[in-house]
Amino acid sequence: MMVRLAVIEIHQEFLDEYLAILKEEAEASVRSEPGVLCIFPMYEREDPTQIRLLEIYADSSAYQAHLQSPHFKHYKSATLHMVKTLQLIDMEAIDEKSMPLIFAKIKEKSVHQVIPE
Repeated sequence: MMVRLAVIEIHQEFLDEYLAILKEEAEASVRSEPGVLCIFPMYEREDPTQIRLLEIYADSSAYQAHLQSPHFKHYKSATLHMVKTLQLIDMEAIDEKSMPLIFAKIKEKSVHQVIPE
């Protein structure tokens, strides 16, 4: 498994546009790429220009395949001028066995949740 944190700062004037493109890219990656287990975008509540992504891939080849996907290439080219800083931090899971339990719990909760139309 490959786990990474992306620490990104966005230029304020591009924030709304960046978030829309990022949301689309993250959804497409998780939906269409079997090796992408998680791309979970977040921002700091007090400073929304500070973006964090929790990225989890099945392995490094899944990550390499992700970099070649059309949706990632679109994200990268469309947002390059919006990014002020980018830092990629490779992480190691302390308890890799608990991860499937987390995803199962999220899935179970979403099945029982009623989504208003």
